[in-house]
Amino acid sequence: MTILSQLNAPPIYLICGGIIAFVAILCVIFLIRAWRAGIALGMDRTKMKRAITASATFSLLPSVGILLGVIALSGSLGIPWPWLRLSVIGALHYETQVAQAAAEQVGMGTLSAAKMTPGSFATIALLMSICIMWGMVLSIFFNKKYTQKLTVKENKAGGGFGDVAMTAMFIGLVSAYMGSYIGGFVSGNGLFTFSGDWTPIAVAAVSALVMAMFVYLAERKKKAWVESFSVAGSMIVGMAAAVVIGLLVK
Repeated sequence: MTILSQLNAPPIYLICGGIIAFVAILCVIFLIRAWRAGIALGMDRTKMKRAITASATFSLLPSVGILLGVIALSGSLGIPWPWLRLSVIGALHYETQVAQAAAEQVGMGTLSAAKMTPGSFATIALLMSICIMWGMVLSIFFNKKYTQKLTVKENKAGGGFGDVAMTAMFIGLVSAYMGSYIGGFVSGNGLFTFSGDWTPIAVAAVSALVMAMFVYLAERKKKAWVESFSVAGSMIVGMAAAVVIGLLVK
């Protein structure tokens, strides 16, 4: 039995599917409670139904990005585990980055089913879980104080602390990714000979242009609804660009 057969075994599906079902049931319970609370407040039922329909509709395309993440990780980690991670608490950029970092630390080099062992999977899965659990744990003790800081403390530019923190985090994340892409390109002696791996840089540039287009439509053209599709749209176009570049390079 191969490692992927073990990772896609029925007991793994049962465990992961049970957790996902539990979370889905909680979502339904909160939906029902929210509906009843709206009725108690005297809200218009027609508007409430429209809000539910709009939320469900605009959740479909952004969820494509999650599906793409499950597909991307399933080739090395099986389907149940990425499905669980990205359905409950995980984020696509986090899961792929941590899984790759863990694979490098256990000596695999790259995240690959051919090099995966039960021990390697256990280490990768454990690291993916431990690194992201602190948001939940710390929220129990510090969320109230942190929320007050988000609404009260403002910087000189007029934005809240949360805006500054999120902006700084994403700038650091993007810088780390771009640094690794440029490093891979230069280390392949491609700075002047163009023999290095420039595909990630090109894909990042294409994705950035697509995201800029969504931002332009949302902010300049006042089409706020397209913002819900920006992440998934950028990912899909970026992946398509990677395929096209790969075909052209070959």
